[in-house]
Amino acid sequence: MRKTLLAVALSVTALSAHADYQCSVTPRDDVILSPQQVQVKGENGDLVIKPDGSLSFNGKAYSLNAAQREQAQDYQASLRSSLPWIDEGARSRVEKGRAALDKIITEQVGASSMHSRLTKLDAQLKAQMSRIIEHRNDGLTFHYKAIDQVRADGQQLVNQAMGGILQDSINEMGAKAVLKGGGNPLQGILGSLGGLQTAIQDEWKNQEADFQQFGKDVCSRVVSLEDSRKALVGSLK
Repeated sequence: MRKTLLAVALSVTALSAHADYQCSVTPRDDVILSPQQVQVKGENGDLVIKPDGSLSFNGKAYSLNAAQREQAQDYQASLRSSLPWIDEGARSRVEKGRAALDKIITEQVGASSMHSRLTKLDAQLKAQMSRIIEHRNDGLTFHYKAIDQVRADGQQLVNQAMGGILQDSINEMGAKAVLKGGGNPLQGILGSLGGLQTAIQDEWKNQEADFQQFGKDVCSRVVSLEDSRKALVGSLK
């Protein structure tokens, strides 16, 4: 049961959904969005684009022709639309997964301390996501170096939460089985755990295709953005 719960909990984060789908491009630049400019800075240099399409690269301002300016404006527009889309898609799937697990616990167990554990895990996972896509007063910042550490920290948080949920489920179902009396309490516990596991597996099957498609859509946008960045920077040379 723990393995099943862990798989579902991990999969309700866009981080894991993205990780489960191996993308051909790995981000190597931070992206900083603000009303004044878009900055793409990291292993590929420092690119700054203003709203009118003017730009500088590694501190040098360039005089652009019409085609280059249009490229810069299109790339900037794609960044401004894609980063919030990825952020919202990730957060909505975390919330959807939490709500689904919460509903299953209510139906299978009723009032339970497992609900508070899920609420806490939900907040922790969203906090981890904010380390990758940071919300600022004037925009968003994508931190590419945070991805691997967040994945590791998120795995640890889920392991801890799922261990607690498993223990809670055994304790609470065991207490109910004893109070109910009759028959073998152990069989009652195992039967209840089996029902909970089956419900979670069924819910995961319902959501799996959406998680996988989201991962592919994120990858497609990342690839397209990287192609646009390369084309734009290449035209400066």
